[in-house]
Amino acid sequence: MRPLHTGELARLAGVNVETLRFYEREGLLAKPPQRPSGYREYPPDAVDLVFFIQRAKQLGFSLKDVKELLDLREVPRATCGDVVVIAERKVADIDAKISDLRAMRAALTKLLKECPGTAPIAQCPIIESLAGLAKRRRNGP
Repeated sequence: MRPLHTGELARLAGVNVETLRFYEREGLLAKPPQRPSGYREYPPDAVDLVFFIQRAKQLGFSLKDVKELLDLREVPRATCGDVVVIAERKVADIDAKISDLRAMRAALTKLLKECPGTAPIAQCPIIESLAGLAKRRRNGP
């Protein structure tokens, strides 16, 4: 297969050109040599690499995690166990976020139950609760 110009790679991978440049700056995608014509030519397998990055991001991996996963592919003694450690760390992060989201949902649900929805804004329990939190932060506990 022939090399791909930046625009071709972006189109085939379903990203924009700036995304490719960002991945280059972050060290996820090797910066290809620039031809005398000014065009950069990526190897055809760069499409698969961009798909890998995008899929990892969809699963919640940070760019740092993605770099770590990509780097593992270059380590001769790396095993699936090394990848499992990274994936388990990500699952723990997701679990923590779910816990935080549940707590936020419970707090908002409680506030919604306290608000009749008909009181003047100056007496809105939701606004009062938010303002009270701000006051406590300013004045201390």
